[in-house]
Amino acid sequence: MRKLAFVAPAWLYVAVFYLYPLATNVRMGFQDFTVTSFYTGVAPFVGLRNYREVFRDPAFAGTVGNTVLFTAGSLLLQFGIGLALAVFFQRTFPLGGALRSLLLVPWLLPLVVSGTAWRWILETDSGVLNRTLLHLHLVSEPVPWLASTDLSLTAVTLVNVWVGIPFNMVILYGGLQAIPAELYEAAQLDGAGAWQRFRRVTLPLLRPVTTVVLTLGLIYTLKVFDVIMVLTQGGPADSSQTLTTFSYDLSFQQLAFGHGAAVGNLLVLVAVVFAIGYLRAERRPR
Repeated sequence: MRKLAFVAPAWLYVAVFYLYPLATNVRMGFQDFTVTSFYTGVAPFVGLRNYREVFRDPAFAGTVGNTVLFTAGSLLLQFGIGLALAVFFQRTFPLGGALRSLLLVPWLLPLVVSGTAWRWILETDSGVLNRTLLHLHLVSEPVPWLASTDLSLTAVTLVNVWVGIPFNMVILYGGLQAIPAELYEAAQLDGAGAWQRFRRVTLPLLRPVTTVVLTLGLIYTLKVFDVIMVLTQGGPADSSQTLTTFSYDLSFQQLAFGHGAAVGNLLVLVAVVFAIGYLRAERRPR
């Protein structure tokens, strides 16, 4: 009984703030939930109709493609740059700790603040980036980073990479510190070069940490909303629209709450499937 009383507050918190909203969203995905439903409580059950209509939406295919590109690009660059920085900071040099602390700033800032700052940097006419490029004669005219259908998705992806690099660096740096130095010394005595030591020692022993970083990074990237909304609001012409902003647009712009809930449920399902896949792969004997 004491054990139950000890964990009850935690379970109550999870039930109220996680399980109940999730269950409500799943239920709404199978209902014709409108504005009047909030007042009357009446929302007819429509089965899979919301999902069928979402799949038939002309914007859905493009949104899925944007989400895949945004997620894959963010994960690849965040992990790659984060790992490179983690390996770099293994060396001891003056002010290394201070520099490492400064690199945590993007992770510590609220996403709305980061998005606002980058919106100012990427602004077409008066943005710092375009002014710098023009001053260095690297471009002949301002680049519409956020106003171009060809560049908007790339711009929001790079901003999201900037936000996520510190998380990857910190976790991977901790994983590198746990690898015994004797293994590197033994590999070096056996004639292994720097690349061979990295490939044969670092990467295999870093695999459990890598799994955690990629899994959490995937789940986080799938639900990124703040950065995209502040920078482009999914535009122009849905060129940077992802499933999170698409769900928001359906629910709060078009007031199709059932459709928005259906898209949210798809996001949750994808995140759960990938998380289970990574965990199962990690448990397999090597």
